[in-house]
Parts: sequence; C-alpha cells; structure tokens
Amino acid sequence: MDHNLPSTLSRAVLSLAVASSLFCAVAEANTLQGRVQDSKQKNNFEGAEVVIKELNKRAYSGRDGRFTLTQLPAGSYTLQVNYIGAEQTEQVIQIQDGQTTTVGIALRAADTQLEDVIVIGQRAGQAGAITRQKNANGIKSIVSADGIGQLPDQNAAEALQRLPGVFIARDQGEGRFVGIRGIDPNLNSVTINGANVPSPEAGVRSVAMDVIPSELIQSLEVSKTVTPDMDAGAIGGSIEVKSLSAFDRDGQSYSATLQAAHNQQVRETSPKLAVSFSDVYSLNAGNELGVATAVSWFKREFGSHNIETDGGWMELSLDDAESGDEVSFFGAEEIEQRHYLITRERLGAALNLDLQQGTNHKYYWRTLYSKFSDDEYRLRNEYKFAKGDVVSHSDNGASFSDARMDRDTKDRYEEQKIFSTVLGAEHQLQDWLVEYSLGYSKSSEAEPDRLDISFAGKKLDLGYTLGGETPVLSQSAKAHDLGIFALDEIVSEHNLSEDESTTLRLDVSKDLLLYGNNAEVKFGAKYHDRDKFNRVDAKVYIDGFDDVLASQFATETPDFSLGEFGPGLNRGALRDYFRTNRKQFELNQQESEVETKGRSYESSEQIFAAYAMLTVDIGDLNVITGLRFEDTQYDTKGYRVELVTDEVADNANVNINAWQAEQDYQHWLPNLTLKYAHSDKLQSRFAYTNTVARPTFGDAAASALVETERTEDDGKVKIKREAEVGNPNLKPYEATNFDASLEYYPGNIGVMSAGVFYKDIDNFIAKAEVQDNGQWDGFKKVIQSVNGGAASLSGIELAYSKNWQNGLMLSANATFVDADDKLPNQSDTVGNLMLGYENNYLSARLSATYKSEAFLFAENDADVFEDSHTQVDLSMKYYWNDHAQVYFNVTNLTDEPMYLYHGSSRYSYLYETYGRSFELGITFTSF
Repeated sequence: MDHNLPSTLSRAVLSLAVASSLFCAVAEANTLQGRVQDSKQKNNFEGAEVVIKELNKRAYSGRDGRFTLTQLPAGSYTLQVNYIGAEQTEQVIQIQDGQTTTVGIALRAADTQLEDVIVIGQRAGQAGAITRQKNANGIKSIVSADGIGQLPDQNAAEALQRLPGVFIARDQGEGRFVGIRGIDPNLNSVTINGANVPSPEAGVRSVAMDVIPSELIQSLEVSKTVTPDMDAGAIGGSIEVKSLSAFDRDGQSYSATLQAAHNQQVRETSPKLAVSFSDVYSLNAGNELGVATAVSWFKREFGSHNIETDGGWMELSLDDAESGDEVSFFGAEEIEQRHYLITRERLGAALNLDLQQGTNHKYYWRTLYSKFSDDEYRLRNEYKFAKGDVVSHSDNGASFSDARMDRDTKDRYEEQKIFSTVLGAEHQLQDWLVEYSLGYSKSSEAEPDRLDISFAGKKLDLGYTLGGETPVLSQSAKAHDLGIFALDEIVSEHNLSEDESTTLRLDVSKDLLLYGNNAEVKFGAKYHDRDKFNRVDAKVYIDGFDDVLASQFATETPDFSLGEFGPGLNRGALRDYFRTNRKQFELNQQESEVETKGRSYESSEQIFAAYAMLTVDIGDLNVITGLRFEDTQYDTKGYRVELVTDEVADNANVNINAWQAEQDYQHWLPNLTLKYAHSDKLQSRFAYTNTVARPTFGDAAASALVETERTEDDGKVKIKREAEVGNPNLKPYEATNFDASLEYYPGNIGVMSAGVFYKDIDNFIAKAEVQDNGQWDGFKKVIQSVNGGAASLSGIELAYSKNWQNGLMLSANATFVDADDKLPNQSDTVGNLMLGYENNYLSARLSATYKSEAFLFAENDADVFEDSHTQVDLSMKYYWNDHAQVYFNVTNLTDEPMYLYHGSSRYSYLYETYGRSFELGITFTSF
C-alpha cells in the first residue's frame, strides 16, 4: 500500500548502492564496447545489429546506442554494423587479452545525409522501428515516438491501432482498450518501463490506454510471441510502453507543442500543451547522468448522439387495443435517446533519471504519472413500450397508447490515475550480465458525487419505425411537455476502485560457447504482488420529492441529430435541488444496501515466476528455448446479498453475508523460438509458446446478487428466485500458440512480411445460465461466469511498408482471423492503410483503419454484434525551419458512427455519432 512505498524504495536504493560497490570492483577483460550514433554524435540508434564476422558473434545496441560483446579471443576482426536505412559499416578492431576495447560507430544514410532523415521524423522513426522489429527475438511490432507524432493519435491506444494485427475498442469515439490478433484486451499484458500496470477500472484486467498521453511515449512495442524471460499472461500478446530517456539523444534537447482542437458536433474548441526536456551531464571518472522530463496537458470538449435499444429486440406479446386479442411480434420493449456532453482532461508527466557508471554499470529511475478525468452530463429519454397497449404493429414498427416515458440525467465526474515507477540497474561483470529492478504501480478510478435523477411520464402515445441504421421514434406533443414528468428516483453514488502492483525482478545472463557455437544462458525470477478493490457507496431515494416536475429544471432543447429530443434538463439546477432538499428524501434502505454491498469486493493476487532460457546461434539459425514456471495464489472477499420481496406480507428485507474464497494453481510453460536468416534481407521465424490469462477480477470476485420474490396468485403462494454470481473457482485461460512468419527487407526503409498463427485455448470463460448444474435448486435463473471448454483461433497477418526516395510513402497491413467459437470482441478482419508524401518542407498523410464486425455478447437468445468500422484521418505538417513545425489534423474525416445490432443488422442495438475533430498546432524542437 501507499504507506509502505517509501520504506520499500529506501531498501531498494540501499540494495542498489551495496550492489554497486561490489560490482564496480570486478575487472573486465577481452571485451568490446561501443556506441552507435550519427556523425554529429547527437542521436543514438537503438536496435542496430553489431556483428564480429569471423566469430559470427553479434549484439544489439540499447536505447542509448551502446553495445557490449564479451568472451572474445584475442586477435584482429572485422566489425560490421547494420541498421535499416543506413549504409552498412565495417571496421577492423583489435582484441587484446585482459583488456576492454572501445569503438565509436557513426552511421550514414544509404542515399542522403542521415541528419536529414532524422529531421524528417517519420523516416527516422520508421527506420528505427523496423530495425528493432527485424532484430527482435520474437515476433514484434513497434511504433516509435517519431511515428506517433506523424498521425493524429491522442493516446497510446490510438497509436497502437496502426500496427499489424492490433485493434482498439473505443469509448465515445476515442480509442481506449487494445486487442491483439482477435483476442479480447483482457487477455493481454501491459507494462510501463518494465513494470506491470494494473487497471484503474473495476472488474477488468485490461488497461485503459487512453489514460497515457502519446507525448510521454518514446516507443510502443507489441510482442505477439513471448520468450521464457517474459510474463506468460499474454494470450493475445504483451504491450510495453517505454517513456523517454535522456540517452535517447546525446546532450541537451527540448520540445514544446501548442495546439487548438475543434469538435464539429459540439462546436467547441479545446487547448493542448506539451513540453519535454532532456540533458546528459558529465560527472567525474567518466560517469554520466541523464535527466529527462515531460509534461502533457489536454482539455477536450466534445459529445455524442446516441440511440440505444435497452434489452435488445425480442418476441413481444401485447393486447391489441381494437380486438382485445393478444398479439405477438418481434419488437422492442425500450428504446433510448441519449445526448452526451463531455469534457475530458488528460494530464501526464514523466521524470526519468539514468546514471551510467563507466560503460559497465547502469542505474535508472523511471516514473510516469497520468491523470485522466471525464466530466460527463447525459440526457436520456427512455421510450417504454412493454406496459402500453399496442395500437398497430408491422414488420417495420409499432405504435402504442398509454405508454410510459422516462426522462433522466446522469451527472458524473470520473477521474482515473496511473502512477508507475521503476528503480533498477544493469551490471556487466566480465561475461555475466546482471539486471534487477523494483517496480511499483498504482491505478485508481474515483467517481465522487455521481447523481442520477429520473422523471417519469405516463399515458403517452409513442412508437417507432424501422428504417436505416436507427429506429425512427414517434411521439405525441405531450411527450415533450416536461410538466407531466414527475420526479421518480434519485441515486447518489460515491465509488472508488484501486489496483496496486509491486514487482521484484532479477535476470542473470552469460555468454558462452556451446559445441563451437555462440550461446547465451539466462535465468531469473520475478515476484508480482497485486491488490484490487472496488468500493461502492450508493443511496437510492424513491420518495419525499413533493410532486416536483421536470418543468422546474427545463432548459433549451439540445442539438440532437438523431430525431426529436425535446427540452433539456438543467444540470446545475438539478444538483442544487438535490443538495438543498436531500434531508427530506426517503431512502430506500434495501436497494441502497444491495447496490453498495453487491458491487463491492477486494481481491489479491501473488505470482511467483522463475525461468531458464538458452539462446544458441547455429550458423544463420538463432534458437531460443527454455522453460518458465508460474505459481499463482488468489483470494477474494465480498458479499452474498439477497433482496427478499414479500408481496404477501407486504415487506422487504436484505440478507447480507460475508463471502471469502481462495485458490492457487501452477503452470509449467515450455517455449521454442527460431529465427533463420536466409540472407541480409530475408528471414523467417517460428515460435511454439504456452501462455495463460487469469480471469478478470469481476468474473472471479466473491460477490453475489440474489433476488427472491414471494407472490400470491389465485390463493397459491409462488416464490421466484434469480441470481447473478461471481465465480472465485474459475480456472485461467491456457493457450498453446504456434506462430510462423517470413520477413523481407528490400533496402532503404521498408519491410514486407507475412505470418500465420494458431491459438488453442482451454478453459475459455463465458457467462452462462447455471441454474441447472445441481447447485441452485429452486432458482429460475442464475448467471455466472464459467469455464466453457476449448476455443481455437487461426489467422494470417500481412504487412507492407515502404518509403521511396521521391518522398512517397505507403504502409498497409491486414490481419484475417478464423475463430471456431464466438470470442468476445473478435473481428475477422483488421486492416490499416496509410498514403503519404514527405520532403524537407512538407509532410502529409491520409490514413484509414478498418475493423470488421465483432461479436460482443448474447442477449434474449440473439447475438449482439459491433458493425464494421472504418475511420479515416488526415495529417499535414509544414517544416517552418529546422526547429519549428506547423501541423493540421482531421480525425474521423468521414464522420464514421459506431453501430451495434441485435441478431440482424436490421435491428439497431446502438447507434452513436461523434463528429469530426480538427487540430491546429505548432511544435518547437531543439533537434
């Protein structure tokens, strides 16, 4: 918890100091060290391949451009350095016994001066990302900071959607959760600077990556296969967020961005400011201290217009007003109009310190803080047809008399925070590399003073007609008279969810010769402790309103593009009324207890992992194999809450009982990863991996909501019982994965790749009705998440990217997935296309992202799907001079809506529009 953090960090700092004093005394011998930079020594190159040709021994430069090769026999050798977009360089080096040789390597572009490539950020960023992808151990996709800055992506999620096989789930039109290769976001892992990131939202494991501003990111890495030294909790893949470091560039650098953004739908303009600074300071005895910091702030005012069918479409039976006979038809019991006004504010900050003690000892402290607030006011009209009398009906709609309509508001301010800090070190001890770190992360979501207020109107003439993607609602003039809507219910909530994670990690590796082949043995351990809670404080008020009418809070009719909405309700006046009159309201104690206790829980999880891994270079074949062990202990505390309504005795009561459960399980996870270099430009990969995904905290929580109704009909007493229950005994998903790919690097900056993948998933988790499993006698309906057997998924991933010397750029990728079962949030096709042009003065890009329809869930014996979605964005940039750039972006150029349908695309489940957004900004840089 928070109060333990300072003492934990103090012990970690002391440990690092002791380790430093021990490690620095170790002498190095027969070692080659160096740094890969540009000719002006201002920019460092990460991921460059450094090869001693005669020994077939290689290393890859880190983000500071440095590399180390150990256990080298004395002699004269040819050192070769390869980097995408740069000329291959070679030089002769001399290795002497008992000594460390240091070299400097300056790269130049293949056809132009490299400095010019760096100034034009897309080419430099793409070259670095492709180089790191090519030299990665597994199958990986990378987007760099320079690449992020070339497209109108506001957060980490939107930046990731451009990568092959990656898709996003949106909230109010903005990217939020990230999925990989058709796998639900809950089945991926996310780390920031190596520290596991907990989720701020209650119930889920997926990290809402819209919390992380894109300006704080140095690179985003998506690993689609894992090696034994990586966390196994990544069935879809793992996402690593790396924040900026001073050693990304040498010397002092800074940047500043000013922007104004305008949303077309709400006609509001929003500001944005981002600044960064880094510098490297020379200390005594060749030591260097790097300091990097960045701050980003963005306030966005926007909204959405929505029509939603609550409960979906179903077979209805109603009494015909003319004949009196019961008629059946496929229709809706409730359709809602929703109007949102939203203010989102995103504040992010990073402070990173890197200390390099000579060339063999590195220490780092990396932090990232992000605060994301969402101030939302929603007006909603609920057309309720089930209790009205049908006047007419057809395949295209229905009309009702004596129907009901509710007008309600949701007034809530939500604040999400993520704080992550990592303290660690690396030591090169002759031919041993020792790495260790302590990571701490905390995420929270606070929803203070939420207020939901509902007004009810009765005996209204309402109806709907099916047409296009939204039902067209009809109503009499009376439905827009707020004087007939009486205050019906007020719900006040104070909610808090927190997720806290502490990670300790140790990795040790050693270079060696194995039957004449260069090899590396690596082993390590990791301990991950995680605590999550969800605390709900809900108060439901149902009376004491003294015949208050909605007309007392009337305001102008909101701008609503999806039909007639009627007058709005004043947000400030409603909140003032609640504060002034709260003491006289009648509290529904039973419903308040059900909401409060039924949604609250605490869960904790401890994972201990250990692994051993062997890497061997056999000619042009790189082999990685090993075994990982993970032990998981899980416990959860909550409540069984039962609301008993007795209409016979005319009373109600709530029974609350504490519930605690725990379980533990172990996994042994073998791994084999192969990479074969057919030539300098062509390589193939194969991976056999085993991964897991633990159940979401909401599914596995010790929480139960039970409703019992006792009624009397014709002298007979009937009892109806229903429940929705968590399942602490859920087993984790277990996946066996096979991946293969072929990659061709045609020269300059570009790549062509094709890959296939297959995932066999056991213990698949889905919600189901379990009242017939022998544990729920007497219950009519029980909903619980259960392990549902096996599911499989296979797919093809294609990608092409190329920059031509004339300035034209093309990037395209597509992923095609075939799933045996209905995996949630799984789209069969995901694709990206980017066309661009760039020279020394102008940069322009037109990009499109596509996601085919996806199954979401089942409701009323029919499936709910999200329709296919194509979003087009435009980005233009003018280089005013070497240090100033003016840009203009358009997001959602075609005003693409979000559309969900129930069973058939004819039956709209949700239709929501967001409008276009325009951005105009200027960026100043020192590099």
